[in-house]
Amino acid sequence: MSEVSIVRCDFERHADAILEIFNEAILNSTALYDYKPRTRQFIAKWFEAKRAGGFPVIGIEDSSGVLLGFGSYGTFRGFPAFKYTVEHSVYVHKDHRGHGLGRTVIQELIAAARDNDVHAMIGGIDATNAGSIALHEQLGFRHVGTLPQVGFKFGRWLDLAFYQLLLDTPNHPVDG
Repeated sequence: MSEVSIVRCDFERHADAILEIFNEAILNSTALYDYKPRTRQFIAKWFEAKRAGGFPVIGIEDSSGVLLGFGSYGTFRGFPAFKYTVEHSVYVHKDHRGHGLGRTVIQELIAAARDNDVHAMIGGIDATNAGSIALHEQLGFRHVGTLPQVGFKFGRWLDLAFYQLLLDTPNHPVDG
């Protein structure tokens, strides 16, 4: 793999590539429990929600500026006491999987989470996605539960496994 660089993604520059990566995953995998391809309007709202929440969208580009993969995190659940917990996701273009790009993006997300005083990162992973599960375990995430048969796609029931990484932040958590 040629030289790559980490970037902060933005709508104007990366929306089309993110849309392509999302839609390939929707149509061909259980990485997303979604049926229909997403639209440019969806991506615009997605970026706005990330901006409004102060959540990073971290990408990895090749030397030509082509987006090879990206990741982000966002609200885990919509209750105030979950303010130190985020759920993350990472997607790599189908032609660039297996080269360590997902690892790099997750490591960057972990660093961003620490900088933003996140305490717990959660990954919801299809239980048959052995590659993603192995990667998360290698990075210190541990399996904290599986919800059997909560999704249905490609004519079969899907189990959703949750993996968690606890961080040493924030230094002074507060209620309210």
